[in-house]
Amino acid sequence: MSSSPWNHTRSANVSDDIDFFIRGEDLQFVEIELDPGESAVAEAGAMVWKDASVEMSTVFGDGSADQGGGFMGKLLGAGKRLVTGESLFTTVFTHQGQGKARVAFASPTPGTILPIKLDTVGGTLICQKDSFLAAARGVQIGIAFQQKMMTGLFGGEGFIMQKLDGDGWVFVQMGGTLVERELGPGEEIHVDTGCVAAYTAGVDMEVTRVGGVKTMLFAGEGVFFARLRGPGKVWIQSLPFSRLAGRMLAAAGPRGGQNRGEGSVLGNLGDIVMGGD
Repeated sequence: MSSSPWNHTRSANVSDDIDFFIRGEDLQFVEIELDPGESAVAEAGAMVWKDASVEMSTVFGDGSADQGGGFMGKLLGAGKRLVTGESLFTTVFTHQGQGKARVAFASPTPGTILPIKLDTVGGTLICQKDSFLAAARGVQIGIAFQQKMMTGLFGGEGFIMQKLDGDGWVFVQMGGTLVERELGPGEEIHVDTGCVAAYTAGVDMEVTRVGGVKTMLFAGEGVFFARLRGPGKVWIQSLPFSRLAGRMLAAAGPRGGQNRGEGSVLGNLGDIVMGGD
């Protein structure tokens, strides 16, 4: 079985230092290889397959090893996930056998799975609220509120984001093609709010108006965009799920996609000719 260039080996760490392989191009999944006693944490429903020696358990919150605080700590972790629109529970996959074992997780939408070792980006990654796919046990999943007034009111997808803390591997799902930008101190980039996939903690993000009234009404790019200022890294996704869903709903039309003439050069005339309702 060929390995991805993202394959890595173990080292001493707080989080379980897992090995992994990214498979596929546009519809990717990640295979995580576990040593005995190691665990991976994933969103409910993300699993594709697992070896028999990998046991599943459902936990309250993010399943991080240092969640602490007993029941109240778990309740707080679960509450943070609820605010970002995720389930109160995560699933932990632990290798209880001998040798190596694997478990695989898939992204629910076409796009790219980005692996990030948190200790290489300062220990924190801020990403879209539905981006988290899986991680090594020990990574904490929290929330990042955008505190500036404009961002809070008009940030859309970027208002409440996920905050991933720790030193281990995380796997975040991005829509479409992924671009990484390294911003120097004071350097700015303007991005559609839904296309901001992730950024490091040193990047300052705020939402600003696209321009004058004419531009806002007729440019077709929305009224606001995200202004990101360095230093730090920014990851941009070409097809956020909200945009894909919007196009699908528009194509379905008011009759819920029952248009049998879709794709026909005749368009609505095709409905009449073919006896459509």
